[in-house]
Amino acid sequence: MDADTIWTTVATERRYLADLLDGLSRDDWERPSLCTEWRVRDVVAHVAWTPQPPGPWKLLTAAVRHRFDFNSMNRDMAVEFAQQRSPEQLVDQLRRYADLRRKPVVTTLENLLFDTLVHVQDVAIPFGIQHTPAGPATAAALDRVWAMGWPFHAKRRLRGLRLVATDVGWTGGEGPVEVRGPGTALLLTMTGRPAAHAQLDGPGVAELATR
Repeated sequence: MDADTIWTTVATERRYLADLLDGLSRDDWERPSLCTEWRVRDVVAHVAWTPQPPGPWKLLTAAVRHRFDFNSMNRDMAVEFAQQRSPEQLVDQLRRYADLRRKPVVTTLENLLFDTLVHVQDVAIPFGIQHTPAGPATAAALDRVWAMGWPFHAKRRLRGLRLVATDVGWTGGEGPVEVRGPGTALLLTMTGRPAAHAQLDGPGVAELATR
């Protein structure tokens, strides 16, 4: 995907998330998301924060404070951002900055794409909402996560399995045991969300629980 298409997809996903959040109760905002240790509120804050990130010095300071544990740093920054804003303000910022083409200096545009797609699912699935992003975007996100190492190590962790997306024409891995399902479910599996396993089938699904 070219850069313009990626930015357009990210903006669409931000607006979709804002629409999904309209009318949620305060209790709903405190529910766990699919992202370990993150509430719905924290995930939304992270997505809303991304187009308005702090400068490189603040990010470096935060990284040092967290001993370069970027998972912990991301979580704590999301929680802080969420605590400083009401749900209404977070929804407003999702919409207001949906088209803003800015990102933290520590990430790439390809990473921003899969990060946004995954976090929208982190919120939608706990509420029983099925959301299917554009097929090319899902395929591009799958390509990126499959190719990268840290933090998911999907290619190593899922060695021996052949992943087949039944809706976007994507495959990954050359193992003898097949796992089939929607591209979004495979993307969530590759990024460590076992809740997605229920959407998958094939002889390799049982093996996923051990990975």
